[in-house]
Amino acid sequence: MIWFKPVTIDEINRMSENTLMTQLEIEFTTINDDSLEAKMPVNSRTIQPAGILHGGASVALAETIASVGAYLTVDPHKNNCVGLEINANHLKAMRSGWVYGKGSPIHLGKSTQVWEIEISDVDHNPVCRSRMTIMVLEKKV
Repeated sequence: MIWFKPVTIDEINRMSENTLMTQLEIEFTTINDDSLEAKMPVNSRTIQPAGILHGGASVALAETIASVGAYLTVDPHKNNCVGLEINANHLKAMRSGWVYGKGSPIHLGKSTQVWEIEISDVDHNPVCRSRMTIMVLEKKV
């Protein structure tokens, strides 16, 4: 298990209350030994004017999964995790339904982490692939 301490999905979703995640209706669904999963609806909050899933919404889902995942791997009393870079390849247009993201670390270092996030439709067809680099900072006392 890569997590600093055991955590439940309910605890993770409570961390997201009153944030962007609430606005986009992102909900964490699964925590595995080495990955974190969440879902997001494709609806009026997440589409662009052409009626398809907004690329920025996909990136918000990816960054949410990677950032929370990174945070859960460090001692929250000693460290903060902040994003340095994120990229995304948008592979399939979505007009409705849900997208499902799964993030797992490629690298868990002392000062940086790299996470890969796969976003798919309900049939597991790729919608977006993203990679995020995160900096682990020591908290100042």
